[in-house]
Amino acid sequence: MFGMDVGVALNYSCWDFLFTFGGLAFFLVDIALDAWAVVTFYQEKEYFSLGLLLLFLLGSSALAQVYSWLWYHYDNYETRTKVENCLNPLSLKILHVLQLGVYFRYAGVMEASVRSFISRSRDPEGVVVYLSHDLSMLRLIETFSESAPQLVLMLAIILRRGKPDPMTMLKAVGSASAIACSVTMYHRSLRSFLSDKHQQQIRSSLVYFLWNLLLIAPRLAALSLFASVLPCFVFTHFLCSWMILFFCAWRAKTTFMDSAGGEWLFRATVGLIWYFSWFNVVEGQTRYRSLLYHLYIMFDIVLLCGLWCWQVHREPPYFDITLLHAIITSVIIILLFIFGILVKGLYYTCCHPKHEVKESVSEGSPSGLEVVTFHSDTVDLTEVNGHDEDIQSDSMFRSMPSAPEPAPTQKRENKRMRKLAENFYS
Repeated sequence: MFGMDVGVALNYSCWDFLFTFGGLAFFLVDIALDAWAVVTFYQEKEYFSLGLLLLFLLGSSALAQVYSWLWYHYDNYETRTKVENCLNPLSLKILHVLQLGVYFRYAGVMEASVRSFISRSRDPEGVVVYLSHDLSMLRLIETFSESAPQLVLMLAIILRRGKPDPMTMLKAVGSASAIACSVTMYHRSLRSFLSDKHQQQIRSSLVYFLWNLLLIAPRLAALSLFASVLPCFVFTHFLCSWMILFFCAWRAKTTFMDSAGGEWLFRATVGLIWYFSWFNVVEGQTRYRSLLYHLYIMFDIVLLCGLWCWQVHREPPYFDITLLHAIITSVIIILLFIFGILVKGLYYTCCHPKHEVKESVSEGSPSGLEVVTFHSDTVDLTEVNGHDEDIQSDSMFRSMPSAPEPAPTQKRENKRMRKLAENFYS
């Protein structure tokens, strides 16, 4: 099991407070930009694009609301904040039907965050962290069910119109960076399950952000190029790819949700996320699975870029670009993806914390917990030998009677995110 001390209170720092409110600000800005895009498409009479955008927005919202309500149901509607206490299970269900459940979660996180920050006290029960974990997972689902498809749609429209001005491309890079940032924040939330999380430097998150950006951006660019010339076939491509990835998620035998129906929904969602980016869902060595996945995505990117170049050569009037420039663009996209794989390898070699289960505690131990050693980029931990004389002596010294310590406060732990953390750091 993970080296997470249940009795240690969580210190909700100023940075945590700023990140929480920063996430809320980006969430509200995203809603405003979505409304602006809907109005723009309507005014320009782009009804097909408007329909697709509404499909992404409503579909993503419905998916997030289903997850949110299921998690409340799995937790027996246990309330943790004053905001949550004002609603009963029926009212909570109605709120999710009205697509307001995720906003309700945001309100609960804001309340707990402000209360913890103003009091300048630790969070002994881990309420803020617990709520933030669920919220980070919901944001990740929304990122790949709404933001990523929406960015592909926008880029495809711009490319089809033949007006990719520098400002538009800069906005596209910013949107891709926001997607990679959402993945990075999910990664940061998993780190709370590490016993040495306070010693983890920010550089590992920066490297994590970089390789996600270098892998996600070329994928979105290739899909946008393909969708700009063969818009109808992109749906066939998605459906075929999703079915393959969904089958792989089913074969992985995931155990994230607490019900059979919820688990099938999660596997379908994993297939959707895998269409854009890698997401570890099972415990154990996943090096070869990840390598196989990236080879599949790289082959798919080569195929999409190749079809785009062929279509540009076949119907040049649609684009003000030569075949040579199309080939150079495709090669750059492929090289960026390969570079992203190399940076990912650098992260897992130098920055990724690893844990190793040594052995169970002796039979006389009342806890029956497993001893875990973490090896990270910033912490050097010595391997424990149960027969070492020094350690035996130290154990005898610690077994002497000492002053009783106060009983630790039982901390709330998000078992769903814990499973994902065990998968990620296995």
